Amino acid sequence: MHVGFIGLGVMGLPMAANLARAGTPLVVANRTPGRCDPLRALGAEVAASPAEVFDRAGTVILMLADETAVDDVLGRGTPAFASRVAGHTVVHMGTTSAEYSAGLRTDIGAAGGRYVEAPVSGSRVPAERGELVGMLAGDADAVAAVRPLLAPLCRETFDCGQVPGALLMKFSVNLFLITQVTGLAEAFHFAERHGLDRRLLSDVLDAGPMASAVSRIKSPKLVERDFSVQAAAADVLKNNRLIAAAAREAGLASPLLDVCHALYGETVAQGHGGEDMAAVLHALESRTETAHPSAHPPGAVTTPSPPPGPTAGTARP
Repeated sequence: MHVGFIGLGVMGLPMAANLARAGTPLVVANRTPGRCDPLRALGAEVAASPAEVFDRAGTVILMLADETAVDDVLGRGTPAFASRVAGHTVVHMGTTSAEYSAGLRTDIGAAGGRYVEAPVSGSRVPAERGELVGMLAGDADAVAAVRPLLAPLCRETFDCGQVPGALLMKFSVNLFLITQVTGLAEAFHFAERHGLDRRLLSDVLDAGPMASAVSRIKSPKLVERDFSVQAAAADVLKNNRLIAAAAREAGLASPLLDVCHALYGETVAQGHGGEDMAAVLHALESRTETAHPSAHPPGAVTTPSPPPGPTAGTARP
């Protein structure tokens, strides 16, 4: 029987393409039909609707933008839902709230289907290379059946227990990613405002202990101010909101995440939501210009003023 794949966006299209190249009998659908053309060329069959995908596939992978899109594809809340998911394994690879995923598991199970939560870590380039990292949650038999199917997509997969353990694990990973890339962008902003060579900063970082796969992907983008999308700023903001909500629900402090949340909100508000997450640099630059409108322009070498000494009559600590 075919495997279904619905949702051919920035991540979904290369993921489905890797399945097709691996010889997986694939049937696909997408809200924008033209996105299916590259997969048809790779031998995948194109369905006219999500309902047709479920008619033809026992396992259906969803890589959709949000909860509304998932509900629409599944017909959730309509009489079509039960007949659509009964006897099927639904693999949810997108990013939604943990609470939503737990409810989806309950509803699919009640309708006679199986549910696997399988979010991934990685952006467009790892998706193209089949080097994503998968996190799986659900009943052990369903997870065991899905794991081999994801081999063309993921360099490695990890069992995260029951739903929503995989999404919560992804939130933990993405919290680190978001703060890491924001810190990297701030470092480049700092260096540029002090007249330093951005390319030299990239070389120094690559040679030192802070180098990582992320820094080696994002540093060239910051050097060239190339914000072509790998992970869109708008998607990062959505992830940030989900992680922040999960932190609040658990009563956790998340001060770094909160600062990033504000910065990515500003990035999107300035019209850069469709650009790569490295475009958070724009928000940092705007804050500098707002706080210090007479600041030295990029490329000017400046000498920081020494901290002020104690005022007269004040004892030095």
